[in-house]
Amino acid sequence: MLIGVGLGPGDPELLTLKAVEVLKNSDKVYVPGRMAKDLVAPYADAEILEFPMIRDIEVLNALWKENADKVAKEAREGTVAFGLIGDPNFFSTFSHLKKVMRKYYPDVELATVPGISSITSFAARTDVAIENSFEVSDGSEVRYKIHLKATQPKAIVKQLEAEGYTEFIFAERLFSDNELIIRKKEEIPEEGDYFSIIYGKK
Repeated sequence: MLIGVGLGPGDPELLTLKAVEVLKNSDKVYVPGRMAKDLVAPYADAEILEFPMIRDIEVLNALWKENADKVAKEAREGTVAFGLIGDPNFFSTFSHLKKVMRKYYPDVELATVPGISSITSFAARTDVAIENSFEVSDGSEVRYKIHLKATQPKAIVKQLEAEGYTEFIFAERLFSDNELIIRKKEEIPEEGDYFSIIYGKK
């Protein structure tokens, strides 16, 4: 099993209890750089995998495949953690590694442990309160949308379809005992509660 572990923005005190537990109990821990290695150090002796900040896609693909090859054998035999700054599902190195793993090693189970992202840490550190819809961008095309408080999920899906979105996930009360995740559009209900989310992808 390979687990992407969010380490938060860089403050050792902002690692979650779950992150610490996974790091301590993993058979092997990898990180993408020195900052992550230092955060992980109290809980595991991590090895750095190189993920250079370059734009040559052929070189990048070769490096991602090389790293996936290295991780795959260990992840088949035990639990491997990949610790990274921020959250493993938002603009992260782990997203690239996960894509390659799914392509070449679909038998390896993948999971993630969320971490405090740059988005929420920015709000905390700058004393900014976000109380309405907002946009996050790295300058690329907008291909995803997350609709919070999705109390009318079916209607929201129809609206998103009109905007060009084609893939949807309905999620309700995540990480609770009553968690519900629906990935088939036709099974998304007419009504959701306050803690419901619709995810759309183009």
